[in-house]
Amino acid sequence: MVAEVRAHQLARCACLYVRQSTLQQVFEHTESTARQYALRARALRLGWADDRIVVIDEDLGHSGASTADRLGFQRLVAEVGLGHVGLVMGLEVSRLARNSTDWHHLLEICALTGTLILDEDGIYDPATFNDRLLLGLKGTMSEAELYVMRARLQGGLLNKAHRGALKLALPIGFCYTPDERVVLDPHLQVQLSIRQLFAAFAATGSACGVVRHFHQHHLTFPRRLRRGPHQGELAWNEVRHEDVLRLLHHPAYAGAYVFGRTRTWKTADGHTHIREVPREEWLVLVYDAHVGYITWQDYERNQEQLAMNSHAYAPKRLSPPREGPALLQGLVLCARCGERMTVRYHQRAGKRVVPDYLCQRQGIASGQSPCQRIPGAALDQAIGDLLVQEVTPQALALTLAMQEQVVQHAEQARRLRHLQVERARYEAELAQRRYLRVDPDNRLVAQILEAEWNGKLRELEEARQAAERDGRTDAYQIGAQERAQLEHVPYQFAQFWAAPETTARERKRVARFLIEDVTISKTEQITAHIRFKGGVTRTLTVPLPPPFAHSRFTPPETLAAIDRLLNEATDAQVAEDLNEHGYQTFEGLPFTASHVSQLRRHHGLVDRYTRLRAQGLRTAEELTEELKVSVQTIWRWYHHGRILGVRYNDRGSCLFRLPEHG
Repeated sequence: MVAEVRAHQLARCACLYVRQSTLQQVFEHTESTARQYALRARALRLGWADDRIVVIDEDLGHSGASTADRLGFQRLVAEVGLGHVGLVMGLEVSRLARNSTDWHHLLEICALTGTLILDEDGIYDPATFNDRLLLGLKGTMSEAELYVMRARLQGGLLNKAHRGALKLALPIGFCYTPDERVVLDPHLQVQLSIRQLFAAFAATGSACGVVRHFHQHHLTFPRRLRRGPHQGELAWNEVRHEDVLRLLHHPAYAGAYVFGRTRTWKTADGHTHIREVPREEWLVLVYDAHVGYITWQDYERNQEQLAMNSHAYAPKRLSPPREGPALLQGLVLCARCGERMTVRYHQRAGKRVVPDYLCQRQGIASGQSPCQRIPGAALDQAIGDLLVQEVTPQALALTLAMQEQVVQHAEQARRLRHLQVERARYEAELAQRRYLRVDPDNRLVAQILEAEWNGKLRELEEARQAAERDGRTDAYQIGAQERAQLEHVPYQFAQFWAAPETTARERKRVARFLIEDVTISKTEQITAHIRFKGGVTRTLTVPLPPPFAHSRFTPPETLAAIDRLLNEATDAQVAEDLNEHGYQTFEGLPFTASHVSQLRRHHGLVDRYTRLRAQGLRTAEELTEELKVSVQTIWRWYHHGRILGVRYNDRGSCLFRLPEHG
């Protein structure tokens, strides 16, 4: 059933909607576009005047899947809604919309305003049930057709990708041959720059280290222009951090073919978002699909290193070495929570200051007790001994071998700088030839070419100066005399570490040169995992010191010596005798009379006075009563040797014994 055209519809305009999905279809599929424009004649035959036919073709080159970027379709819907349109023309439903929501929205508005719809098959009135049902089915089939075509195209694309035959955009350092094989870029400087990047990462272990390496040696890095008038040409600039990460994460440099590393989707605002997915979600991964700059094992190792760098403790907060004796100040990490531990000092043995390593950041934040508190004196001593043991002739030989690798890397950098100079010279000569071939009368062109020539000459001179400057700072081969001097370094280092005049700050500086960090935990003993500069690790176990209360106990042999000496000496004399025989207090200090007196009273040892009284010695007052003389006479007799006096304290007080003949 064909809908009838009424007079009020002829009084309105007829809109011809023309659309092609892509610009390529617009230029190549011209027959489809011509068929759409030919619908104008259908409107003329139906009775519309030529000036009442409006052609809407702003959407040529836009997909019909959504109205977000189809301004022509939005204009059409607006005109229909205002009641200005009596007929909407489209070659087929798919030209008007590929989305059921957009299609049914248009049908609803056409039904309300009494607007007819015309396609290649006939005229329809959306206000009638049969025509509305038919148009709805056509819209549904058009939307399903879009998904079928997309599934067919994606299936063919994935099948080709699984075979590694799908041609993808290659990163810098690769190119396609005429038979579509992937090969290394024939530009020698490009190859050497990329190899230098991977070598620098292997040496430094971080992307920032690679950037610093390139900047310190004034090396440029290539990138191929993807758009603009110079598309496909090489541009040389300073390497950036994102450039290094992009190369390190790209599996193509390990010779692998990968498809589906990202997922793309659109949000309601029409914006496109791209997200990288983990390796287990990649659609295609083919190992050894083409030549590469590194092996797959190197690629895996690089990913592990990058992952470790990203999970490392971010704010290092390494303060300068201070005067305190804590050797590991700023280097200690808590093995329980991963936080950096701080230092707390306290006194031992009266004056000796010892460190404790305290993890309290989360405890302060949550009002809880510290995560760990680890005594540091024994740990510092063990790590100091380890450093002395590590600086050995064998370790020095390994360091010299690594220095040989540094020299080789410097030689590669020198070659790259030489290639930069050669490239700058070639570009300067090319600019010179262009200038010399220009007609002298064409002054405008001659001035531009002359300026370009002068610019290339300046770049050549800058490249030469940079090569000379960096060549003077490159690593050099160690000679035989220097090697002989380095053989004495382990012995000199041991002497330096053990020397009494070496300060705690100097030892800390040395420790920071050698140690990256130390992760410690405390159970029945202290376990320390030391990570040296360069990645070498060592593990130490240190016994816990005895509890503080136990450290204040005086050994029984010391108490026995005091008890024995009190038979013949005062407290001060006992302390002097103990010090002569190497005894010390629980604090590690020499004995004094007060120490002996405190220990005597605390442990219930019989004092000197009681011991002498038990031997029959009497006081001066007791003798005065017996001999009927004054106290002064007793002391005068004592000084003249007429009676025996024995001191029982350090103030000179005595007990006396009369001679047997007296």
